[in-house]
Amino acid sequence: MPSKATKYGRRKARQHRAKHVGGPGGPDYIRGAKAGEVKNRKTPVTGPELLRLADRGVDEIDSKGGFTGPAIEAAKKLGIKLFSRGKGI
Repeated sequence: MPSKATKYGRRKARQHRAKHVGGPGGPDYIRGAKAGEVKNRKTPVTGPELLRLADRGVDEIDSKGGFTGPAIEAAKKLGIKLFSRGKGI
């Protein structure tokens, strides 16, 4: 039986019209050439964490807890799309 986090990741992949792939060390979903990551937690994504995700080749991040200011600035510089609670940032 899938965990809550896996179910949430699958649901978000469907919302982004992407294929859920999951798995450790890789993106949570793929849509064409775009790779996306889903974060299902209360705490916001930080700048260093966003940089680690960018190194893994993630183009989009959907976070339930939002993003810190430095993470938003880093995403703008790197060209990463950010989503929180269904809205683009």
